[in-house]
Amino acid sequence: MSKGKEKRQKKKRQQPEASVAPQPQPDALPPIQGPARAMVIMAHPDDADFLCAGTVAKWCAEGWEVIYVVVTSGDKGTHDPAMHPEKLAAIREEEQREACRVLGVKECIFLGYPDGFTSESAELRGQIVRLLRLYRPDVVITWDAFRGTFNHRDHRNVGQATMDAIYPIVRDRLFYQHHEHEGLESHQVNEVLLAGADKPDYSVDITDYWEKKIEAILCHTSQLGGRTKEDFLRERAEREKREPGKPIEERFRRWSIRRPMRQPQAAAPAEPRPKPQRAAAG
Repeated sequence: MSKGKEKRQKKKRQQPEASVAPQPQPDALPPIQGPARAMVIMAHPDDADFLCAGTVAKWCAEGWEVIYVVVTSGDKGTHDPAMHPEKLAAIREEEQREACRVLGVKECIFLGYPDGFTSESAELRGQIVRLLRLYRPDVVITWDAFRGTFNHRDHRNVGQATMDAIYPIVRDRLFYQHHEHEGLESHQVNEVLLAGADKPDYSVDITDYWEKKIEAILCHTSQLGGRTKEDFLRERAEREKREPGKPIEERFRRWSIRRPMRQPQAAAPAEPRPKPQRAAAG
């Protein structure tokens, strides 16, 4: 090898590799702001309060209108040998109503499905679509049906039914068209927050509303196994020692549909009919 060629190769090896230019990232979505209208669609009483009561408390304090939809009444969630499903359902429904009163939720709707037997059915989708068209929320919170870790059957199916109802069914008037006979028009939900996600990408700072969240959780006495407010306060104090000053957050996977609503098309004007030709007189 010639000395000139060897010198050129050595110089080439000493030069740093060209860095790959970073690819432009899409602009981050703006935070969800209100006041607006929200609907929380969950499988069981207490699901919403463990998952998103801080967010709900924050929204209600800001003047949002929040509706809870609970698909089952949680009539199987007990180890008490003296309990029966009807009694437990009544207890858990009242616990959920009390939690809603604590948070400022406007209305709580129970669909009455049996606990543990929720299916992702046309009937359930239709009920959810009807409620979306009736209350017309801007934002919906529901279970993340697609998380990779273990997922309760009811949680998975309620999340799936809700997501299918939101896109595209509730937006397109020919789905469940009988709703029009009730005066319910198609509606578009632009923002969905999926709770229980294993890969969340959207956070709500609930530090100022943490105590309100715990107050709502404590309404679900039948599900707490004797836990008290002092237990929650101790856990928070321990967290503060480990991570001083760190905000308390509720985390979601955000689904922003952001598609323009289909506008009704005006009927095309009828084409004029040709005038009949009269036969010439003979």
